[in-house]
Amino acid sequence: MDQLRAIQTFVAVAEAGTLSAAARALSLSPPSVTRLVSDLEAHLGTALLHRTTRAVTLTEAGLAYLHDARNILAAVHSADDAARGAHERPQGTLRVTASVLFGQHYILPIIEEYLATYPDVSVEALFVDRVVSLVDEGIDIAVRIGALADSSLIAARVGQIRWAVCGSQDYIERRGIAQRPEDLTKHDVIGYGTHAPKRWNFSNGRSVTVEPRLSLSTVSGTIEAAKRGMGLTRVLSYQIGPELESGGLHTVLSEYENEPVPIHLVHAEGPLGSAKVRTFKELAAKRLRGDAFLN
Repeated sequence: MDQLRAIQTFVAVAEAGTLSAAARALSLSPPSVTRLVSDLEAHLGTALLHRTTRAVTLTEAGLAYLHDARNILAAVHSADDAARGAHERPQGTLRVTASVLFGQHYILPIIEEYLATYPDVSVEALFVDRVVSLVDEGIDIAVRIGALADSSLIAARVGQIRWAVCGSQDYIERRGIAQRPEDLTKHDVIGYGTHAPKRWNFSNGRSVTVEPRLSLSTVSGTIEAAKRGMGLTRVLSYQIGPELESGGLHTVLSEYENEPVPIHLVHAEGPLGSAKVRTFKELAAKRLRGDAFLN
């Protein structure tokens, strides 16, 4: 049995959800896919899949094996890249992900510098406000804001952010500065999302129920409304870094902020990781750690 090929086939079946879809992805016949997975199960002495006429699902053993199988394949790919020279010289396509505003404000300038430094690398950036699976979506390196849930990833802490209440200078001059969290009940509040949280939490267990007079569907819209003097809003500090620097927005109630939220760069590659990941991580870590709005 070609165990590596059998592992590749098993992972393809697990991700595709059906034997036929995996067969198409691998350019194999369905019987060949069935045989390779069956050979792997026989070799391991346990069933990895529950099979039905329409789909397959993972057994408990299959779920555990899938995680290890993906790591095995990633290690093989890394070893291949190293043998081809990618370990020594950055080359190929680097896939990076971050949340929308963080990507636009902080990662895009780093990508610009990186591309100018390494001409043999191209970059695909996925800026979305959701947690992206590195393995499933083929991502090389990601920015994670908040506690890390996946301990299998290699992480480097590069900064921290906080929840900040902010408003424009014009609004603050008209309505006064909120001295305590409880003062928010006397202010116009701008919420994010149609189901904007009505309880804003602060340090030492303090919380305030607010009633947004205006709620917007995007963070950028919320920030723009605050810049226009339409009220106070609560966002992550990195989302208003440029506005704080330019004076378009000012924070209030800073002494009541909760503990900072960590920022990490994460990737799945191990010691044999490609040069493109290592060099981007080094540059990004240096730039992010040196940013005053992220520390």
